[in-house]
Amino acid sequence: MKIFKKKIEFDIVSQTYILIFIGLILLFSASKGVITRFEGIFIRQFLWIIFGSIIFIFVKKIDYRNYRRFSLLLYFLILFFLVLVLIIGQGRASRWIKIGWFYFQPSEFAKLISIIILSSYLTEKDPKKIGVFITSFIITGIPLILILKQPNLGTAFIFLIITLGILYEANFSKKQLFYLILAGIILSPVFWFSLKDYQKERILTFLNPQKDPVGTGYNLIQSKITVGSGGLIGKGFLHGTQTKLAFLPEYHTDFIFCLLAEEFGFIGVIILLWIYYNFLKNILKIVYLTQDRFAKLVGIGIFVMFLSQTVINIGMAIGIFPVVGIPLLFISYGGSSMLVSLISIGILLNIKENSTMI
Repeated sequence: MKIFKKKIEFDIVSQTYILIFIGLILLFSASKGVITRFEGIFIRQFLWIIFGSIIFIFVKKIDYRNYRRFSLLLYFLILFFLVLVLIIGQGRASRWIKIGWFYFQPSEFAKLISIIILSSYLTEKDPKKIGVFITSFIITGIPLILILKQPNLGTAFIFLIITLGILYEANFSKKQLFYLILAGIILSPVFWFSLKDYQKERILTFLNPQKDPVGTGYNLIQSKITVGSGGLIGKGFLHGTQTKLAFLPEYHTDFIFCLLAEEFGFIGVIILLWIYYNFLKNILKIVYLTQDRFAKLVGIGIFVMFLSQTVINIGMAIGIFPVVGIPLLFISYGGSSMLVSLISIGILLNIKENSTMI
């Protein structure tokens, strides 16, 4: 078992840093385009990786059970920052708090803390009981609403998926799932009218990009062109034209997958997807080998968070999902996302080390 544990740890850590290395290569390429404000993204991301790696080593040594003890404190702390960002937040949408040279994005940390608090609550609760089921949605619903107010529809959607994933692992009933789907259908008109105008446009544009090809549909059309232009083997490193000439916006964050597809082609895409597949499979090994219910729920929450971010980001790039602003795991530019992802890996490895395994 000890050898097996070491192999899982080696696989996850190596796959994590392979993905990070791929991200750095792509960000270096992105920094060589015509948009001058991208010139420093490679160095900044490299510094975030160093800082995040130090935090990762530290977190890996903290007994995961401590997060359960302090889950309520962490929860109210992140709610404070989610309220604060609505007051003093910066950016096109109020999502960041500037602390010195660091732009702190509370919604990224809120995902992980919500996993911890919900897992802690359900460790000794039965989600089949209606009160527990409703309370679970209240726990994640409060930060979700605050994130929607920023507005940040993509991250709010991730919250919903994480909640369902943890409830599923906690063994909620099919009857509850049916009622949940029914409630979603009934409340969908309310959800639609609560959206901002630009969010409605994104959804309508997703259904028909040609509706506004030089406006709201531009990003989606250009992302498809960029992905397709890579062909089988790509145009070559630093030789992407759709990205380098800035036909595709935000190719260092939301659409970095398009940069990979353009420069490394279908072969590069398959290699990336294979790495993600093995990485996520190794996380599931930890989840289903641990006998600790809290550890299992936290692990599945992190797995769902990673999987949904990856699938939604790639889906945005190829046009099967609306553009909602979700970073590609370990690859997109962003300090908060990188920190949260590395902290999550640290927690998983501590679960592997300290929980009772089958």
